[in-house]
Amino acid sequence: MNLGPKPGQQLRPVLLIEDNDETREVIGALLQLEGYRVVTARDGDEGMTHLRRGLDPCVILLDLMMPGKNGLDFRREQLQDPSVAAIPVIVCSGHEKVKRKAAELGVTVFCQKPLEIEELLQLVAAHCRR
Repeated sequence: MNLGPKPGQQLRPVLLIEDNDETREVIGALLQLEGYRVVTARDGDEGMTHLRRGLDPCVILLDLMMPGKNGLDFRREQLQDPSVAAIPVIVCSGHEKVKRKAAELGVTVFCQKPLEIEELLQLVAAHCRR
């Protein structure tokens, strides 16, 4: 089931912030197979660097529990910057207990790991095909 862009349709990229190399590669590859351009970051600092350099993603897929700048710190910083504050964020975390904290920071959607691939693809499509 292809929920990605239609052939020839140009979409803004998806920013994937995930510290686990294997998870980042698998999710990135799945999104690319669906036709999305994916920009990846290993932590919140790298993700903010992409945004400050002008990356304008249609959605941010954000892991919360990462070394360095974690997802919660990233989201707090994102909300303080008017140029990137409105970019929707889908949090993907294996820690159910952080769901409330993510909601307090205005996260668009919370996905529990392990991820349901079809659900994730539908969420990305909902934000990127607008």
